[in-house]
Amino acid sequence: MQLANRFGRGHTSIRSGNPLSDEQIMAVAPSIFASEKHESRSQRYTYVPTAVVLDKLRSEGFQPFMACQAKCRDEGKREFTKHMLRLRHASQITGREANEIILLNSHDGTSCYQMLAGTFRFVCANGMVCGDMVNDIRVPHKGNIVDNVIEGAFRVVDDFELINGQVDSMKSLTLNAGEQQAFAHAALGLKYDMESGSAPITESQLLQAKRREDAGNDLWSTFNRVQERMIKGGVSGRATNGRRMTTRAVTGIDSDIKLNRSLWVLAETMKRLKA
Repeated sequence: MQLANRFGRGHTSIRSGNPLSDEQIMAVAPSIFASEKHESRSQRYTYVPTAVVLDKLRSEGFQPFMACQAKCRDEGKREFTKHMLRLRHASQITGREANEIILLNSHDGTSCYQMLAGTFRFVCANGMVCGDMVNDIRVPHKGNIVDNVIEGAFRVVDDFELINGQVDSMKSLTLNAGEQQAFAHAALGLKYDMESGSAPITESQLLQAKRREDAGNDLWSTFNRVQERMIKGGVSGRATNGRRMTTRAVTGIDSDIKLNRSLWVLAETMKRLKA
């Protein structure tokens, strides 16, 4: 079990093969257990700790397998800053992938309660964020927050059937070498200015398989190879000045979700073009 590791320069995180305890989550994301809202919030702000919502989600069969928190430059906001949990329902842990609910929140006004659909691939410990085809649930800090979040969680679960169908379609779609190169080129364009040739790595590097299970020519395998290298970094390349460098992992919660969702949409687009 992975107990605690850096989630980029500005974050700490934990991901485990078993459901996380409050103590494990507290060690890396104390803002989930904030005892009050930040002083900048007005009286209209309904304060419900994320920990209370987490307890209710657990009672409904959802368990946290990943947690992280932004590292805030303002130490006065550290106990209230943005955080993320990835949870699975017992009914969704099947096969090589597990569907996950991604829960975002903060207690300093930078985020409402937000829920997204995600997929976790066990072989590479890769957590993906599904694209814009599914619900993006937002619950403001007012009213009956706990019940609204629980309702939103089950709305995300309802979308998992659609996601499973998308994954199966990607697995059944074979890409030739040129199509794989085109997909990788478009993926690089999500992060780098390709017209100016500023990408430090090549399409071929993105497409290299780290393990036997990733070596397929289907769209799902191609997508996973590209996504892992884009998100986790660690690929040797050259900067625009010719200096050798290694790509960095995507560090921020927001940038991680944005790039992940964009890559999923790119895969969906490729699927439609092939169809």
